[in-house]
Parts: sequence; C-alpha cells; structure tokens
Amino acid sequence: QVRVVESGGGLVQAGASLRLSCAASGSIDRINDMGWYRQAPEKQRELVAGITNDGKTHYEEYVKGRFTISRDNAKNMVYLQMNSLKPEDTAVYYCNARVVLLGIPGAYPFWGQGTQVTVSS
Repeated sequence: QVRVVESGGGLVQAGASLRLSCAASGSIDRINDMGWYRQAPEKQRELVAGITNDGKTHYEEYVKGRFTISRDNAKNMVYLQMNSLKPEDTAVYYCNARVVLLGIPGAYPFWGQGTQVTVSS
C-alpha cells in the first residue's frame, strides 16, 4: 500500500553534516505527521524530530540547534538536515509517516527500512 524509503546516510567525521531524505509513495490520500527516529546498537528506537502537516516542528533536546526537519507535502517527502554531527549521533535513522490511505478512514503509521549514519571521532 505505502512504501517509505530513506536515503542520505553515510560515514562522516565529527563536526560534519549530512542530509537525510525520506520519500513515501503508494495509495496516499495525505500524510499527517512525519518524523525521524533513530536506533543505536543495543538501544531502543528514539524520536529525533517530528513535523506536522502544516509545518510545526518538534525536536528532542539532544538535537536541538543542530538538526532541522522539513517536508515537501507535494512530493510526500521529509528531510533531516544534520549539522555538527557527533559520534553519539551514530545510529540507524528511520522515517515514519502517518498516512491517510485513499478510500480508507483513519491514519496509519508506516516505517522505512532505515539508513545508517556513522560519525567517527
């Protein structure tokens, strides 16, 4: 029904920047909230940043001032600009989209497969 695909991860040195992209496609009427999560080895998945359909943003404390989330509603895409990366930002980053499907009431969460971000010291 819906496919969510992340891209843009990689290996960088501390202090560098990366821009993650996430594209949702399929039987989409509209997308409500979108967000980026991350999961480091042996840790639980955690929220990084979220954005509503009308552009309101939320950031977890550990990324405030360094990461910026944005979206393009026309393209069903969400982005995460990550600056001043730290080794503790190393994780698999996942995109989540709460999707209203065509002809089906309600909104449902869909996840991508994740993209690896590794920050070396």
